Amino acid sequence: MKRSELTTYLDAYLEIGAFEPLDRSLNGLVVAGDDREVRKVAFAVDACQSIFEKAREEKADLLVVHHGLFWGSPLAVTSTHYRRLRTLIEGNLDLYVAHLPLDAHPVVGNNAVMAQKLGLEHQTMFAPYKGRMLGCKGTLAKPTSLADLCKKLGFDKPVILDFGKDEVREVGIVSGGASDDVHEAIAEGLDLFITGEVEHQIYHEALEHSINVIG
Repeated sequence: MKRSELTTYLDAYLEIGAFEPLDRSLNGLVVAGDDREVRKVAFAVDACQSIFEKAREEKADLLVVHHGLFWGSPLAVTSTHYRRLRTLIEGNLDLYVAHLPLDAHPVVGNNAVMAQKLGLEHQTMFAPYKGRMLGCKGTLAKPTSLADLCKKLGFDKPVILDFGKDEVREVGIVSGGASDDVHEAIAEGLDLFITGEVEHQIYHEALEHSINVIG
């Protein structure tokens, strides 16, 4: 498949353009030369040197990542940034980024996939960000312990604030650095809030509202 065909499909499916006003990350195809055939695609969370080298070893033509290289401010092409770009260019490896578009997607998004793994029922979008819902919430089929939920999600060393019910049913999920959305979870009367980073500032908020948090 031509790279232009693939990236046009990804742009539309992930609604890349709709997130341009909302996202600090530069999304879409961010490093590429002339259009060409793409036969092998690699996927990773972060755009970093070790991932670029691994993708080159695997002879990938295109690398799709969640956390890209460009975050709103001009960046000098020196040092680490220079090495990363050189690795991509010399390795003929194109880079495609999907940050908030991948968090928010209702089917293949980070939050949606976690909800599927947990078997959440009655799923709806949750947690507004600049006018767009990013997370999702739903109901577990039966009350479940935090430990069992962590096992289902494959969390190795999670941060757990177990300040609520021993077994939970109503769950909200917002991946990434979304600690502040605990306020939305409290307002919605949820038993558990799952996010990517648990910041100190929400500790007492969660404690005083008797809500569980996993990150």
